[in-house]
Amino acid sequence: MFCRRQFDSNRIFQTPGEAMFQVGGLLVFCGLLARTTALLDGLPLRLDPALPLAAIPALPSVPSDLVGSLTSALSNGLLSGDLLGTLKGLPLLDTLKAAGGSSSGLLGGLLGTVTSVIPVLNSLAEVKVTDAQLLELGLEQSPDGHGLYVTIPLDLIVDVKTPLVGSVLKLDVKLNITAELLVVKDEQGRSHLVLGDCTHSPGSLKISLLDGLLPLPMKTLIDNLTGILNQVLPELVQGRVCPLVNETLSHLDVTLVHDVINMLTLGLQFVIKV
Repeated sequence: MFCRRQFDSNRIFQTPGEAMFQVGGLLVFCGLLARTTALLDGLPLRLDPALPLAAIPALPSVPSDLVGSLTSALSNGLLSGDLLGTLKGLPLLDTLKAAGGSSSGLLGGLLGTVTSVIPVLNSLAEVKVTDAQLLELGLEQSPDGHGLYVTIPLDLIVDVKTPLVGSVLKLDVKLNITAELLVVKDEQGRSHLVLGDCTHSPGSLKISLLDGLLPLPMKTLIDNLTGILNQVLPELVQGRVCPLVNETLSHLDVTLVHDVINMLTLGLQFVIKV
């Protein structure tokens, strides 16, 4: 319509030559305009910004402080499951004796090296965890986003006693247990948050002398005793802690578990590394 009106108005007041020139230009312009209009007609209409985008699926947002909620729930669950009492009840002395074959085997051999210095130290009466603490849990997401690794740091005080002297030394023992959390589906297609691998973190065990009454010649005993603990303690602690982690998972809040499963199933990173 615009091209027709423009053509009629131009041809009234112009000479034939001028009219011919401008008519040609106008025809070219109108042809390009018609082609552009046809191309635009084939494009999808632009959505009104005021309209809701209900047809566009949105990725689920990360629930507020999901990491904090999960670590807090796991920590509280372990504590309410008597984790600390379980650690204090570790049969350390029996385990040490078993590692040496008998009370007069490994331990007797160790103590025999220092009987000339302190004759009363011919045996150990007790090797016991007298204090246990659960430190702040750590959380890390797997590279593919579908799994979680929970670090459970433990701090134990081990008291070593003999029949006559009583407490002769205290050891500070630090050990991390790492639990893997995975999402699996049952036969009905329902998703569950379950415990995968659960083991002590390699190289995380650290044993240091907290205090003691032993003179310098007893360093051999301390070194040997800590060497044995290095071998037997990680497996012993792991065997007590991992079942508690599994039990704790089964009692987590349903909404919390649903949110975690949703994030892991989609592979969305919600654990931010600092």
